Amino acid sequence: MTEWNEQLLKALPKIDLHVHLDGSVKPETLRELADAQGMPLPEGELTGSMQVDEQCESLVDYLSKFSFVLPFLQTAEALERVAYEVVEQAKEQNCLYIEVRFAPLLHTQQGLSAAEAIRLVVAGLQRAEAELGVPARAIAICMRHDTPERSKEVIQAAAEWHGKGVAAVDLAGDEAGYPPELHRELFELARRLKLPVTIHAGEAGGADNVRTAIEQLGALRIGHGVRMQEDPSVVELVQRRRIPLEMCPLSNIQTKAVSGWEVYPIRSYMQQGILVTVNTDNMTVSGTTMTNEYALLAEKLGFSGKELAQLSLNAADAAFLEEPAKSALKRQMMQKLAELGLEPAEI
Repeated sequence: MTEWNEQLLKALPKIDLHVHLDGSVKPETLRELADAQGMPLPEGELTGSMQVDEQCESLVDYLSKFSFVLPFLQTAEALERVAYEVVEQAKEQNCLYIEVRFAPLLHTQQGLSAAEAIRLVVAGLQRAEAELGVPARAIAICMRHDTPERSKEVIQAAAEWHGKGVAAVDLAGDEAGYPPELHRELFELARRLKLPVTIHAGEAGGADNVRTAIEQLGALRIGHGVRMQEDPSVVELVQRRRIPLEMCPLSNIQTKAVSGWEVYPIRSYMQQGILVTVNTDNMTVSGTTMTNEYALLAEKLGFSGKELAQLSLNAADAAFLEEPAKSALKRQMMQKLAELGLEPAEI
């Protein structure tokens, strides 16, 4: 992409709708949390323990990096701090809005409840929004390996915070090992409680998981959706229902959701009228930023500036943000793009 350089890519206004809290902890923060909590860490560089490399073989391999970080995210101080810092990192990449997802039950090892974990993450996001000027909302994750009975605590707590810092609920984890239909009744509860739903699907599992997420779990957005290309009828379903995709290009390559950039389906999806968004997934685990994700699309797939602008505007359309804040965000996005001379262009 010859007309672009790093400075211009960074200036592009962005929105990150799919970023995991525990996958985006800064190594220096983890060191400070360990010191404060009196917990040991390996000497020297932590990047190798927190970030995948080219040897990553699968989503399960990718997810193994989270177990290193989680023991340090069990206190009120830690959760509030890392939530704040995720927004801080997003602001550095010129993000105008961010939705941060996390699994409350993973932060209950030292006595916190799921509701308390949600309260603390929301507090960190709200402090960041007030101080940094970047609106931020939380998405509460139910883990695939948990029983639906246990996950009800997450759904019920998220409902109490919906509209007060929580934007939606999600299902994540080992997709191949725990298909979405196992959690159908759980997400029926979410529907009754009027909680918006996004589901990780079509990443380590096939196109059928995307269909099930939409038709049985009520997904209004799909996390990743890379493998839905395996079934044209699922692509048609997503297009017809205007279900946005939360694609995470570098992560999708790292987890082997696709075999390489040459078969990454983002341009094909956009050409078929799919509302595609681009996100980081895990800033630390993947070693990425929103600017880097856009740069990769330019470098590997030849995306133009106007095509990247369209992706940003798609994210504003897809955001789980209440009105009138959502309309204000879209106006702000259009103004910033106009200042850069980038009227969005559908592919």
